Amino acid sequence: MKAVLVENYDSIDGISIREIETPGVSSGNVRVKVGAAAVGFVDGLKVQGLYQTRDPLPFIPGTEFAGIVDAVAGDVTAFRPGTPVIGMVRSGALAEYISVPSAALKPLPPQVPFEAGASFQANYLTGLYALDARAALQAGEILLVLGAAGGVGIAAVQLGKLMGARVIAAASTAEKRDFAVRFGADQTIDYTKADWRDTLKELTGGHGPDVIFDPVGGEVALQAFRSIAWRGRHLVVGFASGTIPALAFNLPLLKGGALLGVDLAQIQRREPETHARLITQLFDWLASGKLQPVVGKVVPFADFREAFKTMQSRSALGKMIVTFG
Repeated sequence: MKAVLVENYDSIDGISIREIETPGVSSGNVRVKVGAAAVGFVDGLKVQGLYQTRDPLPFIPGTEFAGIVDAVAGDVTAFRPGTPVIGMVRSGALAEYISVPSAALKPLPPQVPFEAGASFQANYLTGLYALDARAALQAGEILLVLGAAGGVGIAAVQLGKLMGARVIAAASTAEKRDFAVRFGADQTIDYTKADWRDTLKELTGGHGPDVIFDPVGGEVALQAFRSIAWRGRHLVVGFASGTIPALAFNLPLLKGGALLGVDLAQIQRREPETHARLITQLFDWLASGKLQPVVGKVVPFADFREAFKTMQSRSALGKMIVTFG
């Protein structure tokens, strides 16, 4: 089979598609013929060895995928060949086939295409864990989403609206702000402008955001916290700006505010009951059509580098998707 293979931590141009052996199906595992795989910001960091944890070399990047069950181990009863599925793993999705434990898969609702399925799990689970389990977002509260047009940002916009919040989307271009409005944002802010906090104060009537969803970090994160409402909650989701901010401790004191960390990689291990509850909620919304995953730019497998480079340039609207066949 063909797969993107990272043999050395390198630039995007330094990795390529290789012909490797198709994986077998060991006990408890299911082999999936991949229809679509997602490329997120973290995937680009992992390829270059810049993420906080390193995958052992060589490895196939990609954590999210959707496809058709190709083969199952004899002890697997939950899936059968021909079943459409969604999967999320540590790595391995950017390949024609992937073999994973059956617990890593969920049935793909029939009305959901592969591209949307591959866009779904990581971003929306991160968003719901942050807004529900960490910030306890309430209907009627004001939610500010930084980096609102990115994959996890647009998921937070949609989820915030489903939860009854008033959503203000912050993004750097008119195209990105229009994109956020299309998927539910009530109002938008250009956080590249020097006076953007004045605009935020005006939009919130001086109240400030009750919850800040922040996958950006950097200076914009510090300025956002300075505008937070009394007893507001600032969700630390990531650092797409490339800079980890340092917050003076007197600010949470003066604001009565809280910094809340959000790490998707640890949820299932540390909070299994919460993880199961949120997954059930998300898939109920997906099956009912209440939640429709945003699909960003779609590129064919042969052009996989384009997906990585678009993410690196921070020009992506939604999550980048690579399709197979």
